[in-house]
Amino acid sequence: MSSNRRTFLASSALATAGLLVEGSRGFAANDTLQVGLIGVGGRCKHLLKSFPALPNVKITAVCDVFDDNLDAARKLADPKAFATKKHEELLARKDVDAVLIASPDHWHVPLTVDACKAGKDVYVEKPLTHDVSEGKAVIAAQNDNKRVVQVGTQQRSMTHILEAHKLLKAGTIGKVHKVHCTWNRNANRFQRGKDPLDAGKVDWKRFLGAAKAQDFDAYKFRQWRWFWDFGGGIFTDLMVHWIDVVHWFLDLDHPASAASVGDWFAAKNVWETPDTVQTLLRYPKQEAQVYFEGTFSNNRNGSMCEFMGTEGTLYLDRGRYEIIPDRDKKKPEPSSLVLGTDPRKGLDFYDKPDGELLHLANWIECIRDRSKKVACPAEAGVSAASAAHLANQSVRSSQIAVWKDE
Repeated sequence: MSSNRRTFLASSALATAGLLVEGSRGFAANDTLQVGLIGVGGRCKHLLKSFPALPNVKITAVCDVFDDNLDAARKLADPKAFATKKHEELLARKDVDAVLIASPDHWHVPLTVDACKAGKDVYVEKPLTHDVSEGKAVIAAQNDNKRVVQVGTQQRSMTHILEAHKLLKAGTIGKVHKVHCTWNRNANRFQRGKDPLDAGKVDWKRFLGAAKAQDFDAYKFRQWRWFWDFGGGIFTDLMVHWIDVVHWFLDLDHPASAASVGDWFAAKNVWETPDTVQTLLRYPKQEAQVYFEGTFSNNRNGSMCEFMGTEGTLYLDRGRYEIIPDRDKKKPEPSSLVLGTDPRKGLDFYDKPDGELLHLANWIECIRDRSKKVACPAEAGVSAASAAHLANQSVRSSQIAVWKDE
């Protein structure tokens, strides 16, 4: 594919976004959209790198339970931005039109519901839910309050994945019965005491929220993803990205069953969630199986997804797609689109496309023109998270977990 074509694909989503055209029922392009930030740790700071490219967007309020995060956020926001440890105070402000939520997982739904009820549009990090039971409430909050809710699975806005979606829907690789996904890392996040925190700087009770009462733990506060009260481990933190893509591409809602295994090879006696996992998700009505593996002990394959069709395979990572014909098949023709300039496959992040920027731009566009639909609304976020929760149910019970309709 020519470099001109790659450049076009990398920038087209922004170029066609309605950020420069007055919205029919939303904020006009020259109106300043005032955004509040809730949870301003590492992930939020990463997202904030995209904000300078979003025209007429101003950060007017910041909220975090940790003093150091709050101080850092003040420097990144408007100099007059309001700062608080209480999200209720931020949501009550008239100078906040929308909020970006990058809190720990167990706060995603309570904050999103409160924000929608307060009349704020929402960008919320994945996984949307911390438990299957939360799904109906967050979808109702979005729809009943007519809010624009974007879940932060940014693959849905990546230009090469949009192209790949069209190819799959056109039948390029035939009928897909099996999908293989991985998110393998070789990283050490298991050392306690490496980063001591002053407990006096943290509103620990507010951090806990609805979680069970427990003493302050600096490691849990930093590495909350690996503890059941606050996160869901590899399945909710990493698998959910590719499961969202699989559900989108194959028009799936939730698996009928999950058969999972999990072990502690690197994080024994440190993490509650396993550091090495596998799960097999079955979708019998759609005649599909999805297999996912993840570990922190080896990075073979890294982060990738392969749709295995009757005519060939569609490979995806965050910087490319490839069409690979099945052996002895004349079609499809081999093809690829590589946007990232790093030639290695399966990296966590690539320089192109800028998925965070494209996904945020899509959210802003839909706030300005409310006749448009976001790439990943609450319904899609609930669907993807449901697969991760079912996988975790199987790990924790050591049995096959079966979906139960409420």
